[in-house]
Amino acid sequence: MSARILVIEDNSANMELMCYLLHAYGHVVLSASDGLVGCRMARTETPDLIICDVHLPRLDGFGVVTELKRDLCTAMVPAIAVTAQAMVGDRDKLMEAGFDGYICKPIEPEIFVAQVDAYLPESLRSTLHRPGMDSPASAT
Repeated sequence: MSARILVIEDNSANMELMCYLLHAYGHVVLSASDGLVGCRMARTETPDLIICDVHLPRLDGFGVVTELKRDLCTAMVPAIAVTAQAMVGDRDKLMEAGFDGYICKPIEPEIFVAQVDAYLPESLRSTLHRPGMDSPASAT
């Protein structure tokens, strides 16, 4: 069984890489390039997990996570911040805002999917088939 993952990212190169990696490992990937569209998609597409950049146009990542955690339909969906902010105190600020975790940019392709999978609900993690995290199951 694959997970439905919503990626909210305005940088096209970052978006392309994250979507490629997640898709290559069997996930269904949804994407939005700004915070408002991301919130709308989270409510209509019922993702299992949301990956969200912090610096976004129209509504930043803090606004996105605030909106999603306030909505009963999306409050329980894990949200991971993807950010270059890695200064002392940034982790606490992200967690206090409502993110369930974060991944530092630049992402490391070799471990990105494993990092994301760790935040999936247990019911989905146990159904994922990962013969080896070294190479995608299907990279085409």
